[in-house]
Amino acid sequence: MFIQLSNASEKPIYEQITAQLKQAILSGKLLPGDALPSIRALAKDLKISVMTTKRAYADLERDGFIETVAGKGSFVAERNQDFLREELLRQLEAHLLKAVQTAKTANMSKQELLELFMLLTEEEIE
Repeated sequence: MFIQLSNASEKPIYEQITAQLKQAILSGKLLPGDALPSIRALAKDLKISVMTTKRAYADLERDGFIETVAGKGSFVAERNQDFLREELLRQLEAHLLKAVQTAKTANMSKQELLELFMLLTEEEIE
């Protein structure tokens, strides 16, 4: 599994797992129907408590990213594109809000921030 944990992170370990699995699902690295490692196997691989991986999987299931089938395991849930787009928009809003707050701390004007945004997106987005 591709999950990397950081002791230096401010996020609890279960949130690091949840965030990385969500990102893998949103980016298409994990596709609907893909099996996830069992809670116990992931805990063993990451050398963490089973309770930690159980909480991460519970959060992913609550948010609709995975489905757990009794006796078979956990799988990436079938998702419609509208739901995936909504999640990406939610993440984008959070990043933009952080950028606005950072610009405010740096005493940037709204015009300067918009010019910077336009410059950064000029070649990336049509």
